[in-house]
Amino acid sequence: MKHLLKKFEIKRLIVAAMVTLMCVGMWGCGVDDGWGEREFRAYDVAKVVGFVDDSLVIVADSREWMQETPDYAIGGHGHQRLRVFNYRIQEDGPRWVDTLDNFVDECDYVLGQLSDSVVWGGQPSLYTKVWKGPLMTFWKIGEKPIVKNISVETERCSQTFFVKNMRSWIEESIIVLSEKSLRYGGDTCQYAVLDTVAGTLTFKRLDENLKWIQKCDDVRAWGDDVYCVILDNEGENSLILKNINDTIPTPRKFAIGGFWGNMIKLSGNICSIHDDEITCSDVIWYGNELKFYENGEVVVDLE
Repeated sequence: MKHLLKKFEIKRLIVAAMVTLMCVGMWGCGVDDGWGEREFRAYDVAKVVGFVDDSLVIVADSREWMQETPDYAIGGHGHQRLRVFNYRIQEDGPRWVDTLDNFVDECDYVLGQLSDSVVWGGQPSLYTKVWKGPLMTFWKIGEKPIVKNISVETERCSQTFFVKNMRSWIEESIIVLSEKSLRYGGDTCQYAVLDTVAGTLTFKRLDENLKWIQKCDDVRAWGDDVYCVILDNEGENSLILKNINDTIPTPRKFAIGGFWGNMIKLSGNICSIHDDEITCSDVIWYGNELKFYENGEVVVDLE
C-alpha cells in the first residue's frame, strides 16, 4: 500500500517532467511516448462551457486516464468531449456531440467560450485553466478544432498575464483578459487583443478612450459598441453599461453575472440582448450543477 501511495504522490511531478508535447494537427494531441497503452476510464463530471442561444447549452467533459510502469504511475485527462443540449425542455440526449483524441495536459481544447458557437483553448498553464501558449485552438460547434500558432507582443506595458477570458471586441478582433487584469496598475498589461488572421496576441494598457472599462467585471463588444458588466456584491447597484455612460435596463437585480457567448447571465437567469433590450429566460441555472430549474422545480437534468 505504501508503495502504491508513493506512486500516486509523484504522479504530478512525473507528468510535469513529461509535458513537452504539443498540439500538432487540426485535432488530437500527443504522440506515442513509449510507455505502452493508457487506460481510459469513464467520463468524469461534466461542466457547462457556454450558451449557444436562449435554449441551448454547451457541456464539456473528458475521460480520466492512468498509465503505469514497474516504477511509476501517472494520470491525467483526455478524449475531451463537447455536447449541446436543450436546457428548456428535457430531451433524450444531446442535439450534437463530438469527441477528440487528445490529452488535456498537453492541449486543453476547452478553456472557455469565445462566441455564440466557438469554444477556445490551447496549451494550458500547468494545473491551471489558463492559457500559456504558444498554440491556441478554436472549436466551433459542428466542426473540428482549428489550431493556431500565436506570437506574443507587448505595447505600452511590460508584464503580461495568463489568459483567462476571451470576448468579441471592436474591429472584429478579440479582447483577452484575466479575472482582474483591467484593474492592474503601474506598467503591467491590462488587456490584450488577439488577431487570429495575423496570429498575434498584443498585450496593452488602456488608452484614454478605454480607461472607463477599468471598472468593468466583464466586457465585450457588439460591432463598435462596448458593453460592460459592473457587479455589486449586494446586487443593488449592479448594472450594464453601453459605451461610457449609457445604462442598459435589466429586467431583474443581480449580484453575479457576465457574458456567455452572445448571452448575458444575470444571477441565475440566462438572458439575450437585442436592440439594447434584455430578455431573460424563466429557466434558472445556479452555475454549480447540470440542473435547470423553473418555479423551483427541476425541468432539465443533464447529469
